[in-house]
Amino acid sequence: MLLSALSAVLGLSASAAAALAYKGVDWSSVAVEEKAGVHYKNVNGAAQSIEQILRDNGVNTVRQRVWVNPSGGTYNMAYNVNLAKRAKNAGLGVYVDFHFSDTWADPAHQAIPSGWPTAIDDLAWKLYNYTLDASNQFQDNGVQPTIMSIGNEITGGLLWPTGGTSSWYNIARLLHSASAGIKDSRLNPKPKIMIHLDNGWNWNTQNNWYTNVLKQGPLVSSDYDMMGVSYYPFYSASATLSSLKSSLTNMANKWGKELVVAETDWPTSCPNPAYAFPSDAKNIPFTAAGQSQWIKAVADVVASVPKGHGLFYWEPAWIHNANLGSSCANNCMFSNSGQALSSLSVFHNI
Repeated sequence: MLLSALSAVLGLSASAAAALAYKGVDWSSVAVEEKAGVHYKNVNGAAQSIEQILRDNGVNTVRQRVWVNPSGGTYNMAYNVNLAKRAKNAGLGVYVDFHFSDTWADPAHQAIPSGWPTAIDDLAWKLYNYTLDASNQFQDNGVQPTIMSIGNEITGGLLWPTGGTSSWYNIARLLHSASAGIKDSRLNPKPKIMIHLDNGWNWNTQNNWYTNVLKQGPLVSSDYDMMGVSYYPFYSASATLSSLKSSLTNMANKWGKELVVAETDWPTSCPNPAYAFPSDAKNIPFTAAGQSQWIKAVADVVASVPKGHGLFYWEPAWIHNANLGSSCANNCMFSNSGQALSSLSVFHNI
């Protein structure tokens, strides 16, 4: 009774105690969808800007991927500056996800941008100047990102082949250079710098990677502030919520960095999944309500871990690519007509 009264006085409700600092979505493809004629609508069917819809539903930060010199310009710096200005004008924080490639960078792809050098000294210098220039471009356009990720799902390294896992030293060297460019930029205030790996539920993956990279020397603890992980339910039955909690807890205890689930999704339709779903998620339905349940469950895991600070849902509004690269038919939080699903409001509750 006394504890309840004290909690009430201090405002320490269960929901408040579990609140994450970063409640976000990746909205990288919003401008692509709008160009294709999509008009986003709130849950009641009223047309609104998507940034307003996101903010009204509890989102406070948007993530956006940056490609170096993509064909057609989509996801390049100019594209991202325009998108980031929209976010800032709507009162949303911006999380910049540098891919350091002209196209997708992920565990299977980390191609050096066209025209970039391959010798490690030259490549490290190029990368330093790239993040320095990109950071200055954001500042000059009035945008100060709150998070910058130096690479995307770099479990297998970055900027292949130079920065592959055949040379952990090169990986460490490149990450130090990427971080230094941001730190030496005119950005004020400076963003939190993130390193992002996939399979956040797998402690062995996280432990082996950071142990190998950090013992090389060039990458030091002060070069980064956050450890981000991707955590998807539809690629492995081993990706349990309990495994995620164990892995994040170990990461917090070993390295003491801020922890963020940088990517997650849950389907509203998944008739033929390629892999079995995790055992502790099998009772979550493939519906909008199930999306809410999943996001809340993942957020609760993150919030329960020391320095567990954020969750980002990957591309909820990319309705013309609704499977989002998975074997599930639809993982979006908007209908095919662009109307927000009821699940989007879950960000108020994490």
